[in-house]
Amino acid sequence: FLQIAILSAGAWLVLQNEMAPGAMIAGSILMGRALAPVEQAIGSWKSMVGARTAYGRLKLQLQDSNLPEAGMPLPKPSGHLKVEELTYALPGGTRPILRNVSFELPPGEIMGLVGPTAAGKTTLARALIGNIQPRGGVTRLDGMDITQWHKDDLGRHVGYLPQDIELFSGTIQENISRFTDVPPEQVIAAAKLANVHELIMSLPKGYDTEIGNAGMALSGGQRQRIGLARALFGEPTLIVLDEPNANLDTDGEDALMRALHSLRQRGATTVLITHRSRILKFMDKILVMKEGGVNLFGPSDEILALLSNTKAGAAP
Repeated sequence: FLQIAILSAGAWLVLQNEMAPGAMIAGSILMGRALAPVEQAIGSWKSMVGARTAYGRLKLQLQDSNLPEAGMPLPKPSGHLKVEELTYALPGGTRPILRNVSFELPPGEIMGLVGPTAAGKTTLARALIGNIQPRGGVTRLDGMDITQWHKDDLGRHVGYLPQDIELFSGTIQENISRFTDVPPEQVIAAAKLANVHELIMSLPKGYDTEIGNAGMALSGGQRQRIGLARALFGEPTLIVLDEPNANLDTDGEDALMRALHSLRQRGATTVLITHRSRILKFMDKILVMKEGGVNLFGPSDEILALLSNTKAGAAP
């Protein structure tokens, strides 16, 4: 409004022969420079309001969090996973994302988790590792409620590969070891278990290669395989992998299959979200989710046969 007003006033003065046209342009430029800080403040106002609102939500979340107190470290679990009537909804939401999910896995079994988009698979994966607090039900690891397990202690026994690989600025060795001070042999063992040791050694500085912010120096497949090595670091008992083969080629998927075979031999309990039928045949059990609930659950051969018959019946 001020810029329009100054131009209008300058034009009127020029028409009245009170001012030269150049003075009108000069006045407009001076006004633009004077208003520049105000325009920048207005442009960033939305971000400032968003930051203030986010701070309020974060402060409220921290106030409402009931984190378990530090207690006696528990012995390493065997990997017996039991989910009982698990229900979850977003804070303030009314529609549950998970509805009465129940299943049980003995130590050493591999379960495939499948279902359509927005069926609740990723939310269930986060609930299995105690990352979210369910509204109802419980996830038990060797009989212990996983949300009540002290996080520093639980982290040693759980490996998680999220769908969006989050690597941090640092070396490959630091990312695999979760930025802990451990002997190099443990890092190499995790990389070999994930079948990524040769890939790392082919990089310019090997395990000391700086991967950059969020792993930007690596391809999607390389980030996924290094993320898998991080999930397997420390020989965890429970491993949850959210679409670990989404960015892998055939060689990468073969490496993943070998890693799953090693986990089965070691007795680790593994939950794997995938949509590829090739890797589903390698599972011990399959859980099919639909609209946040369990649609099918059982041995992989039986579930794959049911899914195959369903698709054949739906075909024209």
